[in-house]
Amino acid sequence: MEFQQAIQSGFANYIKFDGRVGRPEYWYWVLFIVLAHIGFNILGAILGHWVSILSIIFSLATLLPGLGLGFRRLHDVDRSAWWALIAFIPLIGAIVLIFWACQPGTPGPNRFGQPPVPFAG
Repeated sequence: MEFQQAIQSGFANYIKFDGRVGRPEYWYWVLFIVLAHIGFNILGAILGHWVSILSIIFSLATLLPGLGLGFRRLHDVDRSAWWALIAFIPLIGAIVLIFWACQPGTPGPNRFGQPPVPFAG
């Protein structure tokens, strides 16, 4: 899956919380979010703090797609989406979630469905 396809898929499935998603789609989405926030920070430094309002709007617009991708990524490694709550444990929770997000998905079907297929358009 390519970068643009992953972003399109993320927005196309913005309220889909079931099923599975592969590593490339998830990590391209994370890269997109990080790059966008870096861009907003640079624009904010150049143009002023009103750009932070655009950053907040962007964050709200990508909240549900990001949650959906995170939940589906956990499903791909055969974990319940409830494991996302481990993020509230300082430091350890984030490390565990990053570790799971880096793991290859379960080969073949698991209790959350078939393995992810590449985005077809």
